[in-house]
Amino acid sequence: MGSAEGSGIGGKQFGVAWPDFNDGLTYTDNVQADSSISLIEFYSTNHNNSAPLQGWLQRIQNGQITVDGQVVKDPQTILRSGSQLVYHRLPWKEPDAPYLLQVLFEDDHLVAVNKPSGLQVLPGGLFQQRTVLTQLQWRVAADYGQPQPSPVHRLGRGTSGILLCAKTKLAKVCLASYFAHGTSIVGDKRTISLEVNATRKISKIYRALVTGIIKEHQVVIEQPIGMIRYPGVAHGLYVASSSGKPAMSRVNVLERNIQANQSLVQVEIQSGRPHQIRIHLSFIGHPLVGDPLYATGGRPVCFDSESGAEDCGQDGYDI
Repeated sequence: MGSAEGSGIGGKQFGVAWPDFNDGLTYTDNVQADSSISLIEFYSTNHNNSAPLQGWLQRIQNGQITVDGQVVKDPQTILRSGSQLVYHRLPWKEPDAPYLLQVLFEDDHLVAVNKPSGLQVLPGGLFQQRTVLTQLQWRVAADYGQPQPSPVHRLGRGTSGILLCAKTKLAKVCLASYFAHGTSIVGDKRTISLEVNATRKISKIYRALVTGIIKEHQVVIEQPIGMIRYPGVAHGLYVASSSGKPAMSRVNVLERNIQANQSLVQVEIQSGRPHQIRIHLSFIGHPLVGDPLYATGGRPVCFDSESGAEDCGQDGYDI
C-alpha cells in the first residue's frame, strides 16, 4: 500500500492506496438448539441463502470454519448447544474505488472531508474495506493519539460532496441530532414553511443534472418514500410510495439546456431518506442523467406493479 498526503483545493488530501485484496470477513454464530445437529446441517439450513449445500461443504473442507476456536473440517461433526461457530470468508478483490480524501475543515471535534464519487462511506456488499471509514481509521493509525473520526451521515457511493465526521462522542451526538431534526419536522407544512430555515442547524444542498426541461423555477416535492422487495438488493429497494415515510425536497432550476434536453438543478433536502434525490426527481418526470435504476414515477425501471419487481440486473449505485 502506498500513502499520499498533500495540498488539495481548499485543504490537504490524505489516503492510502487500496491493497489488491481485502482482509476477508468473519461471521459468528452460536448454537442454541438443544437437539444434536451436524456442522453441515447447521450452515446449509441457517445460511442457505449465502451458499448451496455444496458450497458449505467446500468451505468446511477448506478449513474456513472454526468451532469454539478450533478448525473443523469434518462436515458431519455434531455440534453442542452453546458452541460458537466462526465462518472465515476468504479475502477478495473489491471493485475499483478512489482512495484520496480532501480535508475541508478540521478541529478537535469534527472533520469535514470532500468525498469523491465512487467511494462508499461505510462497509456494505462488495465494499468492506474500500470505504471512507477505512481511510479515516488508517489515518488515525498513522498519527497515533488522534481521536478516530466517525461519519455521522451518509453520501451514496456515486455522490460526491461534504461528509461530516465526528471525532468525539459529544460531537457525534450533537451532529446526529441536528440531522435528525430536519427529518423529524417534515410532514408539518406550517412548521416547514415558518420555522425550518430559522431553526435548522445543518442544511443539505446538492446539485444534479436531470433529463428534460423543468419549466418551473422552483418545485417542492413532498412524495413519501418507502421500500419494496427487489432482486439483487438484500434489504429491499427504496421507492416513491404513498405508504412510506414523509420526505421533502426543494428543487431550484439553475440552467436549462434545450439542445441537450437537460436541466441543472440545486436540491435542498429537508429530510434524509435513502435515494431521496433520485426518487423525487424521477417522481416528477426528470430522472438523473445516467441513472440506470429509477424511471419516471420514482419506481425502478423494470418494476411491475402487479407482479412485483422483475429481475433486471444489479443497480450498481447506492445513492
